[in-house]
Amino acid sequence: MVDLILFPSSFFSVKKIDEDLQSEYDAVRSTGLYDTIFFGYDKWFNEDKLVLSETPAAMRKAIMRGWMMKPSQYNQFYHKLLANKIELIVAPSEYEQMHIFPNAYKFFGDDTAFMKIYPLHEQIEISDVKKYFNRFLVKDFVKSVKGTEFPKFFDASVTQEEFDNWMEVFYKYRGNLLTGGICMKEFLSLKFYGERTNEYRVFYANGEIVSISRNSGQENFTPEPPKELVEKYRNLPSIYYTIDFAELADGTWKIMEAGDGSVSGLSEFQDAEQYFRALYYALND
Repeated sequence: MVDLILFPSSFFSVKKIDEDLQSEYDAVRSTGLYDTIFFGYDKWFNEDKLVLSETPAAMRKAIMRGWMMKPSQYNQFYHKLLANKIELIVAPSEYEQMHIFPNAYKFFGDDTAFMKIYPLHEQIEISDVKKYFNRFLVKDFVKSVKGTEFPKFFDASVTQEEFDNWMEVFYKYRGNLLTGGICMKEFLSLKFYGERTNEYRVFYANGEIVSISRNSGQENFTPEPPKELVEKYRNLPSIYYTIDFAELADGTWKIMEAGDGSVSGLSEFQDAEQYFRALYYALND
């Protein structure tokens, strides 16, 4: 039975929910299906110390809802929780499989953008990159720096000097969150509805589709990704994960990202209570 959710606590008290996750916590409590335990946000992320609001009397299986960790940190977290009678449903190997996009990339074939990988903190020869891409975006193994002045994409006009200068900006923004290596991904032209693209996040758990939700602020009249494409990825090697799909300008669909379900956020207008009910029944079917 999976009926426990582990949340990060407020920075100020291990007995209170992280304020940014208040709406999720309220939705979980409203279902009446789960118990909840908090782990100390400050102690874990700043001191690598596990502090729990309570410890179960017997071993419990749990879902974690919270913030991203590097795979090595998640591995430590998982085993420290085991010592406190909490077994997360996502094993460390599963977390690394879906949280690190190059690990999941091999499953998607032509359903996702072409990608090349380069080492961290080494000069990337832009002449080599141009052999593979007309336009490309830059991210590490987990995230980009979207929402900053860093370019959304580069094209064949970029010089080595310009690219090197922009990579210094990239490293500054990612800071100690920098993970794995550098991914160069083909930049895809997305379809717009007004000022919004048409992107969807799909949560999968235990081989079931838990939710399909609009993930780019678009109106509710936009088409969903094709059913056969969503169904195709129900059985990847993790119990709990997400895949983000986007409609291209030509009306076809591609996978944009994948992620671990524990640290993937719900969409802006998603019904959280409905989501947690569906998650419960998927995991306990």
